[in-house]
Amino acid sequence: MRNALIPAVFLLCASVLMVGQEAPAYQPKYPGDPAHSEAEAIAVGYMRVVVNAQKNYKHAHNEYSPSLAGLVGKGSFTRRMLKADRGDYTVHFKGTADSYTLSMVPKNFDPQHRSFFTDETGKIRVDESKEATADSDVAR
Repeated sequence: MRNALIPAVFLLCASVLMVGQEAPAYQPKYPGDPAHSEAEAIAVGYMRVVVNAQKNYKHAHNEYSPSLAGLVGKGSFTRRMLKADRGDYTVHFKGTADSYTLSMVPKNFDPQHRSFFTDETGKIRVDESKEATADSDVAR
């Protein structure tokens, strides 16, 4: 019984020591990474997969996919990516044969959860306080 208490005491001590400590600073994943947090990195990564899938779709069909479902199997886009709830973010997608827009909107805005936008240009734009649009600043 005494041996069983040792791991429990260790975990309790570790959790007490971590109270009040901030999470480690975000480490960029690649040069020019615009993310400020892991949640943002996931959102931007999702957007890059969609942009790539749309490029593949346009190459094959000479138009953009009007739906995310049409992108399944194009590049790295999978059926599991159709879900609009992406953890800390929600996907907003609109598409036609000529264009598309994609926004990743955080469920709660804060310095580590900004909104992102892209369209057929492939430029990722960002807004800190509301849903990003084509008029938002380019993410850096």
